[in-house]
Amino acid sequence: MLYNLIRVLFYFIFLLYSLFRPKNFRFISERVFQDLSNIKNGKDYIWIHCSSVGEINLVDSFVRQLLKKKDENILITTFTDTGFEIAKIKYSNEKKIDILKFPLDDYFLIKRILKRIDLKRLIIVETEIWLNLINLVSKRAEIYLINGRISDKSFSKYRKIKFLLAPILKKITLFCMQSERDLNNICELGADRERCFVTGNLKFDIDFERYTETERKNLRNLINPTKKNIFVVGSSRAGEEKIFLEILDKIDNLLLVFVPRHLEKVGEIVSLLNENRISFQKYSEILKNNKSSQFNKVIIVDSMGVLRQFYDIADYCFVGGTMVNIGGHNLLEPLYYGKAVMFGSYLQNVRDISREILNLNVGFKVEKVDDIVKLINDGVLSSVSSERITDFFLKNKNAVKKTLDIMEERCKKK
Repeated sequence: MLYNLIRVLFYFIFLLYSLFRPKNFRFISERVFQDLSNIKNGKDYIWIHCSSVGEINLVDSFVRQLLKKKDENILITTFTDTGFEIAKIKYSNEKKIDILKFPLDDYFLIKRILKRIDLKRLIIVETEIWLNLINLVSKRAEIYLINGRISDKSFSKYRKIKFLLAPILKKITLFCMQSERDLNNICELGADRERCFVTGNLKFDIDFERYTETERKNLRNLINPTKKNIFVVGSSRAGEEKIFLEILDKIDNLLLVFVPRHLEKVGEIVSLLNENRISFQKYSEILKNNKSSQFNKVIIVDSMGVLRQFYDIADYCFVGGTMVNIGGHNLLEPLYYGKAVMFGSYLQNVRDISREILNLNVGFKVEKVDDIVKLINDGVLSSVSSERITDFFLKNKNAVKKTLDIMEERCKKK
């Protein structure tokens, strides 16, 4: 197969490249040469593949329902290191769940996995289309794509290779898409329309953590001894931190909290703050010393799994990946904690949710820092009612149930 010949060539080129980039070599080797001994040999499995932290979080309620309703073990694979670590923490007490790093669509490793287990279903979260994975699994198990979405940007790219995609999409048993637009896009690319359904967005069914008043008070006092207003920039991406430093000169009594999407970027944020001579501390240092400096203007959160707790204590919230051309991250997290959400103009990954947020006036799109300053100074953010936010969530819930119902209906027809 031409695809696998190209992959062999890529491995060779990447090996040479990695001689100068050990971190990249480690990324590949940890996936292609990983130990499979923790998989239960010969047992029935449902395989769920996620890309990163976002997908691991949004699929959690779905996974919990599978654990209740199904007897099979569950294998979860994830592409990113942070997704892998979060999955291990989240399911550390679940004996029926095994976690692997996704084997980068390596033909031989996927075959090894399939030889070890009796696979009943492969469930792909969102639009992770891997040719070897789908080709090999389709010969022995059904494949479901859930919470499917195709951004306008991705759709224009996929259309150029429709001749390659269409035969692969024909091998997928069921498509549970987020919206009518996503459904139409996947059908246009070659999926059979009778296999496609709109089930909504699983993000609305995420079981968000609830923090006590004591927990909120303790965190606020720990990081913010001078009682400044807390501005959390969540899931920030490269280039966004520099943009938000402007706000420190325009609003008094503000503590800026950066929670980067990828922890390996913390060093770059530290360098940026040092270059601009801005006083800061890393969250890990604050925890270690059990106190924060009263002179801090910025906190860098260099720990995983705490973003939601910071949203809960924030006075103002911005979701990253939207001021630079990434496409946005989870806009629902600040809203769940009763905070009006701000975001930028790059929204291709959160197209439908952002539109509904704007229509219901529970969030705000901003083009530049001055727009944020105006929202804060005019008191607009605090005017968003909790009732409106609650109605927003209730209106969009039950995507997990709809997805499971359609999957079960499919099983009955087999």
